[in-house]
Amino acid sequence: MSEFHQGEQDPDRFRRRVLFAGAFVLSCFALLFGRFFYLQILQHEYYTTRAESNRISLVPVMPNRGNIVDRNGVILARNYSAFTLEITPSKTLGLEETIDRLGEIVEIQLKDRRRFKRLLEESKNFESIPIRTRLTDEEVARFAAHRYRFPGVEVKARLFRQYPENTLAAHAIGYISRINAKDKEMIEASGHDANYKGTEHIGKVGLEANYEFELHGTAGYEQVEVDAGGRAVRILSQTPPVPGNNLSLTLDARLQSVAEQAFGNRRGSLTAIDPNNGAVLALVSAPAFDPNLFVDGIRYDDWDELNNHPDKPLLNRAIYSTYPPGSTFKPLMALAALSTGKRTAHQAIADPGYFQFGNRRFMDDKVGGHGIVDMHKSIVVSCNTYYYVLANDMGIDNIARFMGELGLGRRTEIDIPGEATGILPSPEWKQKRFKKREQQKWYPGETISIGIGQGYNAYSTLHMAHALANILNYGKVFRPHLVHSITNPTTGQVRIVEPQPIRAIPLKHEHVEVIKRAMAGVVLEGTGARAFAGAPYDSGGKTGTAQVFSLKGGQRYVAGQVRERLRDHSWYVAFAPVAKPKIVVAVMVENGGFGAQSAAPIARQVFDYYLTGKLPGGPAPEVEAADGVGDADASLAVEKADEAD
Repeated sequence: MSEFHQGEQDPDRFRRRVLFAGAFVLSCFALLFGRFFYLQILQHEYYTTRAESNRISLVPVMPNRGNIVDRNGVILARNYSAFTLEITPSKTLGLEETIDRLGEIVEIQLKDRRRFKRLLEESKNFESIPIRTRLTDEEVARFAAHRYRFPGVEVKARLFRQYPENTLAAHAIGYISRINAKDKEMIEASGHDANYKGTEHIGKVGLEANYEFELHGTAGYEQVEVDAGGRAVRILSQTPPVPGNNLSLTLDARLQSVAEQAFGNRRGSLTAIDPNNGAVLALVSAPAFDPNLFVDGIRYDDWDELNNHPDKPLLNRAIYSTYPPGSTFKPLMALAALSTGKRTAHQAIADPGYFQFGNRRFMDDKVGGHGIVDMHKSIVVSCNTYYYVLANDMGIDNIARFMGELGLGRRTEIDIPGEATGILPSPEWKQKRFKKREQQKWYPGETISIGIGQGYNAYSTLHMAHALANILNYGKVFRPHLVHSITNPTTGQVRIVEPQPIRAIPLKHEHVEVIKRAMAGVVLEGTGARAFAGAPYDSGGKTGTAQVFSLKGGQRYVAGQVRERLRDHSWYVAFAPVAKPKIVVAVMVENGGFGAQSAAPIARQVFDYYLTGKLPGGPAPEVEAADGVGDADASLAVEKADEAD
């Protein structure tokens, strides 16, 4: 009986199992169908794009970088075609073996292998990667004879950056070099990362850096069909690159060459500006360097030589290095006195050869003094005592306020990076500069030293040329600029960098004329007379001597007894012609002695060429000081804080 009931239960159990299994299978099919529906219907577009990306790859095509030319069309930066030896890794039979065998035919150095490895890590398997650049004709011919042995290796023509004038205006033009991690961050932050796919170089300094996105152009693309192994099968479509814009500069290459040659082996800087529009005519930092060394990655020994050289050739002295301006500061002080009402042009003092301030005596350069000195004479003979008294009467706040309006102690916003602000001393500046409370206090004696361009004062030649240009333009302030126009090579459209005044300084015409006449007197009868003797044009100028270090009390400065790099700096600021200035120049020669000795002759050669077309026969000669002029400038005691020209 129990067996009968057991037999009835078995079919029921079997049916339940079949139903459960059937339901499970149907559920699985439903899930599978749902997944298919999701992938093929809802996600169709996404996976189609993924599939296409696996089949089609975009290969960037680098654009032609824009050229840089001077105001007369002289090429300062261009591109030229050269042969490169390139490897497509996916097409080789063995990458390392291929490179080793190539080394038997053309020279492949360790640096070439390192660069190739880095580029390989950043590229796709089917992209062509250079293993050697700038092949000689002999190397090209030698490889062509063995081409059959190297599948995946080709000789291609590529564009390379070249600076045909070598060291000329190197600090202004700058250079390009390979993109590093810091550059990539900058590109991404600027939103240009898509346009730099495949780009290997970027502007590092100078105009190449400041106008990078103008010069670079727009990258093109090739749609390349690839197989499952990542090998290129065919090119489906092409979008050609758009070349970068060309820059036309305000620089005069010939004038730049004359100015650089004038320095010879001396260290220093020069800035020449057209005061009527702020156009920079020449920008010199001596010594210079060859920017071509950086294009393909500078060699270690070349970098070590440049970076560790005691003359610091990589330093852009014209815009970055600041120095006490010395007596070149006096015309600015005189104008400040006129503008603030502290002096009239004819108001005079009796100069006994010193200025007594409390228990301290500030000495003039001339023993016994210059007698009766008005403003004109104070600039012509560079009378220290006049400006000691003036600075004390004006006070540091008035001095700082006026000099700040002229552009000192701030960036001029010139269109190359790396500009220094300079130091325009004031009680507020000193409080920010020093941490200790006792160092933050401003002392009245410091104001007196400021009056003759010493003390904390520190400016570049760009600062001084810019300030003088602002004066000669009767208060119209133009931003110094190196780029005159930007040209689109595709459309021919030209964008002019308009010389618009950025602000105005309330200067009176008659006050500016007083300063102009006095600076003209410096050239006719003062400290600049010997350097400009026989010039076929009129000019105005002011010499300056800036102390490098201070002597102990009672000691006299004798250049021959001081190490060369501790000697005074030589300054000269000038303009020409006097009536309607076309050019303003500021020259500084490191350790060059008094202003008329080294700096003024350099300015003379620059003016000679720019105004008359006369080419110099060599570096500017040094001029010996006239009796009683200049030799005493650098022989003053430390506690007297003295300087004159």
